[in-house]
Amino acid sequence: MGDERHHLEDLQRIQGFRLIDDDFMNACFDGNIKGTELVLRIILNKPDLSVRSVRTQQVMKNLLGRDIWLDINATDSNNGEMDIEVQRADKGADRKRARYHSSILDAHLLQAGDDFADLPETYVIFITENDVIGENKPIYTIERQIMDVGKPFDDGEHIIYVNGANKDGTTELGKLMHDFFCTNPDDMYFGELAEKVRYFKEDEKGVATMCKVMEDMRREVVEEDRIDKAKGLLKIGKLSFEEIASVMELPVDTVKELAVANAV
Repeated sequence: MGDERHHLEDLQRIQGFRLIDDDFMNACFDGNIKGTELVLRIILNKPDLSVRSVRTQQVMKNLLGRDIWLDINATDSNNGEMDIEVQRADKGADRKRARYHSSILDAHLLQAGDDFADLPETYVIFITENDVIGENKPIYTIERQIMDVGKPFDDGEHIIYVNGANKDGTTELGKLMHDFFCTNPDDMYFGELAEKVRYFKEDEKGVATMCKVMEDMRREVVEEDRIDKAKGLLKIGKLSFEEIASVMELPVDTVKELAVANAV
């Protein structure tokens, strides 16, 4: 009965999903060269830009610090590297996060012995629900500048914030933002985006894929909750690893790993 209730709830939730919603965006853009190309051509104002590859939820490891997960990671025909992040919460688009993402991109694009001059252009693009910069502009392009002479530094690093609150139907960018916040594919301007949205909302296989995504999300939430409670029991120190594993329905090895990681 519970599974059936969850399934009906999932079907209803799917109809309310938008491209600005993280998990739905992941599904719609993963491997979607045509849709990603459209988005980048409009945001970067490069009508001829050609996307060579695109992946969503791409992890970039940092052996000395924090890893990053790229919402949309695309490479163009000139080997330029693009990171597109969709952020509904203002804090998710912090300026120093943009700086960090840009630095990790650079770290992954140059191999030992490569010439620094071979470092390709990088773009970190935040599409935000609100105007996080606060200057009432549809788009903000951030570039390094030589302050003393007022000239661009031209190091190939680009940071862009797209104001999702701008849905001006007279501009291509405004139409794009309208589509990112649209729930009905029939109301969208761009067929390249509507096609994927319609697939995951109306096609039997697409809907099944989204239902599986939401089921996996529920399992992750339950797993995280069990792990948090197991950590609490480990701190109390009254139960054995085996007892905690049994109560929390976790493998004993997982409990032991938690104990080591938290120095219990």
